[in-house]
Amino acid sequence: MSDDNLVEIKDLDFAYDDRPILKGISMQIPRGKVVAIMGGSGCGKTTLLRLIGGQLKPSRGDVLVDGRSVPELRADELYALRRRMGMLFQFGALFTDISVFDNVAYQMREHTDLPEDLIRDMVLLKLNAVGLRGASRLMPAELSGGMARRVALARAIALDPMLIMYDEPFAGLDPISLGVIGQLIRKLNDALGATSIMVTHDIQESLQIVDYIYFMSDGKVVALGTPDEIRASQHPFVHQFVFAQADGPVPFHYPAEPLDRELLAKDAYEQS
Repeated sequence: MSDDNLVEIKDLDFAYDDRPILKGISMQIPRGKVVAIMGGSGCGKTTLLRLIGGQLKPSRGDVLVDGRSVPELRADELYALRRRMGMLFQFGALFTDISVFDNVAYQMREHTDLPEDLIRDMVLLKLNAVGLRGASRLMPAELSGGMARRVALARAIALDPMLIMYDEPFAGLDPISLGVIGQLIRKLNDALGATSIMVTHDIQESLQIVDYIYFMSDGKVVALGTPDEIRASQHPFVHQFVFAQADGPVPFHYPAEPLDRELLAKDAYEQS
């Protein structure tokens, strides 16, 4: 594994029982960069995050994080590695019964022996970084969708992780909140010296903040490159996805008989 890459995925296959999900996937995630994984629903993007985090094991191939094979780690080694990862789940997934402050403090209390006064200072610093120090005493139900996502981001960076993973961080956000979250992802990654992997459908916002993009379709990587290379791609699927075209490799019409044949069949039925 190259020292320049924090994560490497090598010729990886994964299947649920006998249903193939990922087929021969290879990726390199350089240290300090923000990398997006894009593609249609069900193509295996979130499954990749679970393989990197060790929730799943590949059918074939390997996942290396910081030079270590994740599938080969013992349970205690895997838990230690996960403490160096941050995760922002789709829609935030905050603990609903505890305050904003306690959501961000949770990992610090669970995984460190820091005194409470130091935890307090660290939580306020993390919340200040996402612009929500004044909301520390609020409950999750009192937050807007954008605010909840920012609290979840503060929680994801609570232990200054080396790797931050984002599962659809822009889902359900209004344009202002979407722009705020996008810029926070970029700025926090650079400030922490972290590496970020972002699974997303949001093309335009992602192209403004990421360093590199992998496009997936049908469980395979079909295109990769910088934002400029992806914008200029002539790959039919990538072009359709980037420019939000209704028809292309992903068809607008669900498979059906030719319309004239089906209409004639209806007329014949009515005449009989």
